[in-house]
Amino acid sequence: QVQLVESGGGLVQPGGALRLSCAASGIIASAHVLGWYRQAPGKQRELVAAIRSGRSTNYADSVKCRFTIARDNAKNTVYLQMNSLKPEDTAVYYCNADWGLFDYWGQGTQVTVSS
Repeated sequence: QVQLVESGGGLVQPGGALRLSCAASGIIASAHVLGWYRQAPGKQRELVAAIRSGRSTNYADSVKCRFTIARDNAKNTVYLQMNSLKPEDTAVYYCNADWGLFDYWGQGTQVTVSS
């Protein structure tokens, strides 16, 4: 069993930046994919960014060139650097660790972008 704990969310003005962290209780180096998802009120959960064990990444079109995902296997942590934040980025952000046959989710951290 792996527990994922997100942190770093909060209230930020449009154009601001936040860095989310997801700390795992277990070893995530073997995870095939580490991802950040988000869910806004009334909307489905969507993939924001993902990073594979080979370090390749992919991003939702809406966050390309603004968000950066990174993994630190030594610290069992995955990060999401979010720059140039927009009100439409407001959502609960969730961390996911996927080993293929099973995966784990964090409890989520709220990000609110508002003036």
